[in-house]
Parts: sequence; C-alpha cells; structure tokens
Amino acid sequence: MSTGKSSVPQHVAIIMDGNGRWARRHGWPRLKGHQEGAQSLQAILRACRTAGVKYLTVYAFSVENWIRPKAEINGLMALLRKFLRDQEHELHEHQVRLRMIGRMEDLPAAVQKELSRVIAATAQHTGGQLILALSYGSRAEIAAAARRIAAAVQAGRLRPEEITEQTVAANLYAPDVPDPDLLIRTSGEMRVSNFLLWQISYAELYVTDVLWPDFREAEFNRALASYAQRQRRFGGVK
Repeated sequence: MSTGKSSVPQHVAIIMDGNGRWARRHGWPRLKGHQEGAQSLQAILRACRTAGVKYLTVYAFSVENWIRPKAEINGLMALLRKFLRDQEHELHEHQVRLRMIGRMEDLPAAVQKELSRVIAATAQHTGGQLILALSYGSRAEIAAAARRIAAAVQAGRLRPEEITEQTVAANLYAPDVPDPDLLIRTSGEMRVSNFLLWQISYAELYVTDVLWPDFREAEFNRALASYAQRQRRFGGVK
C-alpha cells in the first residue's frame, strides 16, 4: 500500500444505482432502466481502458435484491445473459478478464452456464479485469471467510494467534485483487449498501446525483478528476 497521490486509480468499484428512478422519470418500465444501465457499463469499460484503470468491480445484483418482484429478477437475469453474449467479443479484443464475486449457486442455471463459460474463456487475459458482484453481500463474504478460517483452525492447519488481517483478506472471494482505490456511487444515496466493506476501508469515495443510466464517459472522467486531487495518507501525515 503506497501513500501519496496517484492520478489514476488502479481499481475502481461502482455501486450502479438509479436505474428504476431513471425509468420512472421517463415513464418507462423499470427493465428499460436496467437496459440503459447496461449501456452505461459498456461505456465505463471503454473509459477504464482509455484512462488506464486495471480493475473495475461493479455491484450488479446484491443478496438483498432477491426480494424484488420475480418479473424484474427474471428480466435482470435475461439482461445479464445478453450482456455477457454482447460483451464477450470486446472482452477478447481488449484482453479483459471477466470474474465474479458472490454466490454463483444462487443464480439460475442458464446464467451460471453462460457466466462460467465467459469466465473460463477470458481467464488468461491480462489487459484488465471486469469483476461482477452478483448475489453479493459483503457480510456474507466475510462470514464465509470466517468459516474457512475456522475450518483451518479446527483441522490444525492454523493457530488462532496466527490469524491476522492478511488471513482474513486471503479468504475473501477475490484475494488477489487489490483493494479499490475509488468507490463511486451514483444516484446520490449516501450509503455503501453492504458492498466490499472490508476492501473499501481506505477507498476514496465519490457520490454523484447522476442516475446510473446517465453515467457515461464524461461523468466517469469527473470522478477520476476528483480522485486525482485527493491526498491519500492511509492514517499518516502529508
């Protein structure tokens, strides 16, 4: 972990919020907002390549989202499959690796199949990483890490006094991915909604009132410009 100011974040995490409100403002069904939101994600992927951002993690579907109406969930899952099919060529073209964090087993079988296929097909790419948080909740992630650590202690592979912050981090969903430098939340909500609670401990926060379907390259570049003005001290002094 380095101190000081870096003009470009290595890892950006985004809470993509506001699709439903965007659709309501335009008098359209909620699914239309999600469709436009998928277009925003494609735009931000391009903006990341241009800016030199290596990791992009997006909060696509939380564990809490399963309580939404079944028709909306089905529409979101169909949209996810379409996004994977439409985006695969660009992932290969630009050597972007697709990954997922969350509970894969919660997703419909057809989504699991398509997601697993694209993840495997892009596994060797080194041009950047797109990480989809699906059926994801940070508390669930930390609890799962605690269970793995407890099992290691029970099996005699680890002593309780040996458990460190690094031990916990090593048992999270994507332990090799660096912590986010910048967390963006659209739609103006001032909360992190159970997203990457461990990993964003020292992330710079950027909240905008812009709804996710309207968040495109220009808005993303504003967030990067704000980040470039920050002084990251990680508890130290300037």
